[in-house]
Amino acid sequence: MTDTFWIAATVLIILALSFVLYPVFFHRLGARKQTDLKNQNLMAYRSRMKELDSEYEAGILDDENYRQLKEELAGSMLDDVPEQEQVRPVISGRRSAMAVALVSILLIPAATVYLYERWGAMDRVEQFITMQEMGATDGSRQAQMIELSGQLRERLEASPDNPEGWAMLGRTYMRLEQYDDAAWAFRQLADSVNDDDRAEAVAYGLSAQALFFGSQGAMTQEVTAAIEQARQLNPDEVNALGLLGINAFSQQNYREAIEYWERIETVAPDHPQIGSIRDGIREAYTRLGEEPPASVAEAEASGAGVTVRVTLAEDLRDQVPADTTLFLFAREANVRQGPPLAVARLTADQLPVEIRLDDRYAMSPQATISSVDEVVVTARLSRSGSVSAKAGDWQGSTDLPIAVNEGQDAPVAVVIDQQLID
Repeated sequence: MTDTFWIAATVLIILALSFVLYPVFFHRLGARKQTDLKNQNLMAYRSRMKELDSEYEAGILDDENYRQLKEELAGSMLDDVPEQEQVRPVISGRRSAMAVALVSILLIPAATVYLYERWGAMDRVEQFITMQEMGATDGSRQAQMIELSGQLRERLEASPDNPEGWAMLGRTYMRLEQYDDAAWAFRQLADSVNDDDRAEAVAYGLSAQALFFGSQGAMTQEVTAAIEQARQLNPDEVNALGLLGINAFSQQNYREAIEYWERIETVAPDHPQIGSIRDGIREAYTRLGEEPPASVAEAEASGAGVTVRVTLAEDLRDQVPADTTLFLFAREANVRQGPPLAVARLTADQLPVEIRLDDRYAMSPQATISSVDEVVVTARLSRSGSVSAKAGDWQGSTDLPIAVNEGQDAPVAVVIDQQLID
């Protein structure tokens, strides 16, 4: 449990004890005052009775006046005794008071802790606090992120009914490139939202995406099974459609890839990766030798981003086939882990190329290029068509971080001039 919880619980327990102990210790002072007042009234009564007796014996008072005065004196004596004293039970004795105090001090805190652990929601509070810490953690602090993700996982396993927690855990594992763990977290997310078909479909689609990244772009049985689960619940689940389009494109089934990606355009026109999807559609039409529709022929850049001009080193031009896949990645400066903030897919025959990377090329709404100040851009020619770097791929990066801005500044040069080795 957190320090904040214990401080708040202690304050409340002390407050509860004060309600119990105050009357135990302070009722005696009031009772003593009442006793002193009663004794004073009794002494005054006796003194006045003695005076009446003396006056009656001396013949000053006759029988009638003597009787009347005695009755009035007796009545005034009763009026001085509070009615509450006749009906209110009074805790008598120092030992009784101490016993009640001791039992209260022991029983109230113990009962509070026991009942809260039995019926309280501390597990949800701890999950929420861990999620806040993870959301505030700098992405470059990988060790702390790993520790927090482990804590969140333990608390979610103990109390799994928390869709927001599972979603955050899955996204965190994706940033850490722990794709198998991410796929598992997204499956747990699917189980926690199984009363909402569309949300469950998205969870399975995200799980398929994590498995796809983990298999380095291979359409394994696990990836296919997750895609089928997603599309059974929602045939238009965009993560599943995107993966099917990528797989079809890699198999040179360009017409099929276009169908999947254009379906995403129809059902999710504001998708955060719509820029990359349109690039894929344009490229698929190009491979078919056809002109793309006007809706995807050109997409205007908007918002914060960076503009780069990518070229291939002169001595590598004869080594790179024209149909080699070209990936452009933008990552936050000084951050090496996790998915990039922007990804564009082109081909080697488009080089040299000038392109503006902005939020149209984001991989997720939570990680966008407009949310950071500086990025590093890497261009990679992939021989296998996989997004993961492999030996034999050609690559180049910006020498210094590029400032993200709203304007269309002069493009920053990115030269592909090295070949990756084992």
